[in-house]
Amino acid sequence: MNKKPLLVIIAGPTAAGKTAFAIRLAQALQTEIISFDSRQFYRELSIGTAKPSSSELEYARHHFVNSHSVSEDFNVALFENAALIKIKELSALYPVVIAVGGSGLYLKALLEGLDKFPDIDQNIKLKLENLFTENGLPPLHDLLLKYDPTYYSTVDLNNPRRIIRALEVCLSAGLPYSSFIGQPLADRDFATLKFCLSPDRPELYTRINARVDQMIEAGFIDEAKGLTSLGHLKVLRTVGYTELFAYLDGKVNLSDTIELIKQNTRRYAKRQVTWFKNQGDFKWINNADFTAVLSQIGEILAHN
Repeated sequence: MNKKPLLVIIAGPTAAGKTAFAIRLAQALQTEIISFDSRQFYRELSIGTAKPSSSELEYARHHFVNSHSVSEDFNVALFENAALIKIKELSALYPVVIAVGGSGLYLKALLEGLDKFPDIDQNIKLKLENLFTENGLPPLHDLLLKYDPTYYSTVDLNNPRRIIRALEVCLSAGLPYSSFIGQPLADRDFATLKFCLSPDRPELYTRINARVDQMIEAGFIDEAKGLTSLGHLKVLRTVGYTELFAYLDGKVNLSDTIELIKQNTRRYAKRQVTWFKNQGDFKWINNADFTAVLSQIGEILAHN
């Protein structure tokens, strides 16, 4: 009986060193990399997403980096389908494929499939977006508490995208968002070995602060300036770009903007770590564990 091909996951928070670790692993195993970093898909976003450099992309072939334009509708469901096709193609060539990134929802979709939700009424979607733009989070909190108190008690109430998405489902279907969660997991044609690369918090925060400084020096402000006309797109309502758009509008000075990017990136990294910990089945590693990781993969391949 043939065993399933192996997908090795290198997950973790932003600035943990995932790219370098995964490239080193891909070179050692002579394989290719699938990215599940939802911002690195887009060609127009480079500095602010800490994409692999052109030289890093030459060291190991990456898929789903610079694969789409921000003007394209490339959502998590489309990624799931495309990534599964690509993994099947690569698994015919290599006994092991690597997937790297920090976008938990995209990884979950890849490994388990998405819960099936009803079609969304576009008028409801527009009304919720306008409500958030004009009044912020408080009225969205009130609506979610009214229509789905179960999800309200568990969701990150500072994440407008998740709250709006839940309300879109509640109001379109007439049922709580939470009632659509927890459907049976999809069966996949590959086995997984899941690692989460996460330095201790002081080191991670030092890395984040240094990365933001490097981004500014590399021209992040000019990159954001060139994207201001696209600032309404969901993909650009994200850490780094949001703060720089406010700076370019004259709402905040530069030094405060840089500190705010660092602060919000640290908060984002903390949420990422919490999410991966809640999954419960990752092997937690740091950058010094490369040899041990390679050894574990080798043992699995030897018995495959």
